[in-house]
Amino acid sequence: MEQIFNFFLTSAYADTQAAQASQGGGLSFALMLAILFLFVYFAILRPQTKRAKEQQTLLGSLAKGDEVITAGGMLGRISKLTDQYIVLTIANNVDIIMQKSTVVNVLPKGTLKSIE
Repeated sequence: MEQIFNFFLTSAYADTQAAQASQGGGLSFALMLAILFLFVYFAILRPQTKRAKEQQTLLGSLAKGDEVITAGGMLGRISKLTDQYIVLTIANNVDIIMQKSTVVNVLPKGTLKSIE
């Protein structure tokens, strides 16, 4: 019966050499943490910052007469422009006021004519 227990259960002995070797893991942990931070920076933070900068440049370059598409999918021509709002002409005598930050893309000139 003891042989069966010895087969399934083994005695655990302290290994002093392995315990001493694992204590020097502080440098490897710091290296792993640095690699994780670099991954997060290049995979998440940097593209997000780049996209926000592109959006600010786009909003700063808007001008009267530009044909734009908004986040809601609305197509129109800018007829009036203020610091935070735009007046978008979406059809003849149909103007809507929208926040400037909803603009996601400036369309090439003549796009609205080709759609109509």
